[in-house]
Amino acid sequence: MSEPREPRAPQGQAGAPQGRPDEKAALRLGTRRSKLAMAQSGLVAQAVSQVTGRPVELVEITTYGDTSREHLAQIGGTGVFVTALREALLLGEIDFAVHSLKDLPTGQPDELALAAVPLREDPRDVLVARDGLRFEELPDGARVGTGSPRRMAQLNAYARNHGMTIETVPIRGNVDTRIGYVRSGELDAVVLAAAGLGRLGRTEDVTDFLSVDTVLPAPGQGALAIECAADNADLVAALGELDDPFTRAAVTAERSLLAALEAGCSAPVGALADLPQALDFARAGGTPMADGQIVKEMRLRGVVGTTDGTTLVQLSTTGPVPETHDQAMALGRELAAEMLAKGAAGLMGERAH
Repeated sequence: MSEPREPRAPQGQAGAPQGRPDEKAALRLGTRRSKLAMAQSGLVAQAVSQVTGRPVELVEITTYGDTSREHLAQIGGTGVFVTALREALLLGEIDFAVHSLKDLPTGQPDELALAAVPLREDPRDVLVARDGLRFEELPDGARVGTGSPRRMAQLNAYARNHGMTIETVPIRGNVDTRIGYVRSGELDAVVLAAAGLGRLGRTEDVTDFLSVDTVLPAPGQGALAIECAADNADLVAALGELDDPFTRAAVTAERSLLAALEAGCSAPVGALADLPQALDFARAGGTPMADGQIVKEMRLRGVVGTTDGTTLVQLSTTGPVPETHDQAMALGRELAAEMLAKGAAGLMGERAH
């Protein structure tokens, strides 16, 4: 991945459009109330303040996904964490919003701009297990908690293929709640996103980082989305300073695959776009993208499976690193078409409409 760009110093305000709010007034950042959402929004707030020279205040907003106790697959998954934030944007109650990108529906409203996708954090899933156990060390019959059909499908498939017996248990709740199931002995392990634990400063709880060869993450996992009104050109441009082009290309390809499968974010679909040349270079001890290293190819992997793990469709494709939005979209659609031809459509419980 490319190195994060240093934000430019705030530009002078001469010639700014009339009728705008006080240009030194605080910008209002809409965020969910969870500890994780507040942590990642706080990081974005600092970066936006540095770029704009304006203070940023957090506006806490409760979403339907936060208040419902049903499992995400039952309430639809798609958009349950973002609708209230988007409504606040459209009503002018906030200036911009921060989302976990994996929660965003694949359709982008015309009135809203996805102004920035900052440099992605670790996209992997992790295990938090009792007694410091790694996944392969879990005892037969181990109870593994996750609210994700995607994780269930791949964990069960891996266990079956390696002679393990596990029981995946659907759970909900924040990070503390989920880890609490392990601490209390109710579950042997839970699976969470590495990026979330990292942003909370909780990586010491991780007992195993799950290879993407074992569990492909959700499309967009580890990335954040910064959204604002599309007609606020000044703010779109300022937030755009935080955009990482390779992260945006990767998540665009992943979300294009998800959309082409007509699947929502709670469907058992995993996807990851990465730069294999950069990864190989890093493993050899180099710094990706440094010293003139040119990365020419992007690899996109996708998986769809039944939650019991008995059937998986898992494919990959490699193409030139997308230079435009349309090229990234095409990479995702190409792989989705191959997966559908292999029977992926029949493996998804939820279909987006």
